[in-house]
Amino acid sequence: MSRVPDQEVMIIRPTETKIAVQGMPQFFGVSEHSAHAKGLSMNLTAFGPGGQAKAHYHKDYETAIYGISGRIALFYGDALEHECLIEPGVFCFIPAYVPHKAYNLSMAEPATAITARNDPREQENVVLTPELDGGRADEIVEERRRAGSA
Repeated sequence: MSRVPDQEVMIIRPTETKIAVQGMPQFFGVSEHSAHAKGLSMNLTAFGPGGQAKAHYHKDYETAIYGISGRIALFYGDALEHECLIEPGVFCFIPAYVPHKAYNLSMAEPATAITARNDPREQENVVLTPELDGGRADEIVEERRRAGSA
């Protein structure tokens, strides 16, 4: 077995969250920037109580999410007309170019998820879709929170 130059195993220990382009706090982990990754990124998304992302999609790249804690409603589609629930132990796959927006359903507890993408640049291919913010998905989540059924 021959050793390839510039390959080394790296440990990354982010100590604080930073705000992602999508508007939610993340512990940025593996990426081109942090580990010289060539084909992936992986982060921990940390929604505070009542937290939500901005509506967006990922240009050219697929996303995988794994729920760690809390309950995250993910609305997706051209008008955010579809919904799925990401809970602890649940995997979610989002194809490239699919608009989506995530919400922590709890107003009292945080929600966390691991996010992986086949995009080593992570944030450079996020495309915000502000025309989808403030729409029906926001209303549905707010109604559920008021009713205590989130």
